[in-house]
Amino acid sequence: MRVLVADDERLMADLIAVGLRREAMAVDVAYDGGQALEKISVHRYDVAVLDRDMPGATGDEICRWAVDHGAGTRVLLLTAACGVYDRVEGLGLGADDYLTKPFALAELVARVRALARRTAPALPPVLERDGVVLDVATRTATRDGRPLALTVKELGLLHALMRAQGQAVSTEDLLEQVWDEHTDPFSNVIRVTVSTLRRKLGEPMVVQTVPRAGYRIGLT
Repeated sequence: MRVLVADDERLMADLIAVGLRREAMAVDVAYDGGQALEKISVHRYDVAVLDRDMPGATGDEICRWAVDHGAGTRVLLLTAACGVYDRVEGLGLGADDYLTKPFALAELVARVRALARRTAPALPPVLERDGVVLDVATRTATRDGRPLALTVKELGLLHALMRAQGQAVSTEDLLEQVWDEHTDPFSNVIRVTVSTLRRKLGEPMVVQTVPRAGYRIGLT
């Protein structure tokens, strides 16, 4: 899951980003509307968390751009305004959800997860394939009943492969889904993470390399 967080209150934006990254999400951060608009026009995001009142471009304007250009990004608007009219206006722009400040980070995380589920075909909360079981809600995984001690990125990589249901996932798509914009696309970060994930999953090797296509999960 890749998320854009845009808020000109840097501390707020950074705290939200840290909370989402702890949940194995790839997060890009923008500190004004201009940056946010540039990022959302270049990258594919599952969810955008936008403060309504930012310099450069407001959250409303960015939301309207995403809707008009068919970006497919779910939008959660943040604002200090808590009146009914403000909520109605924000949702009328095409936003998918609305959260007033101050808010509990746990609630924001839950809302982002709920919005992300709308961007892709529905999948069961527990994914299984060839002895590997991934519980998306609790972020835990097992192999043939053996608990796996996975890092955040290993969990994200496993999730991306499991939800592909045996189809190959390209390195480009893995970078988009699991890492963020600061990751060098020419680095070996995916190869290294795949290697450590394979080691933790054990034998027989279940994460396969598909030449010129990427990686897939499955014994056959």
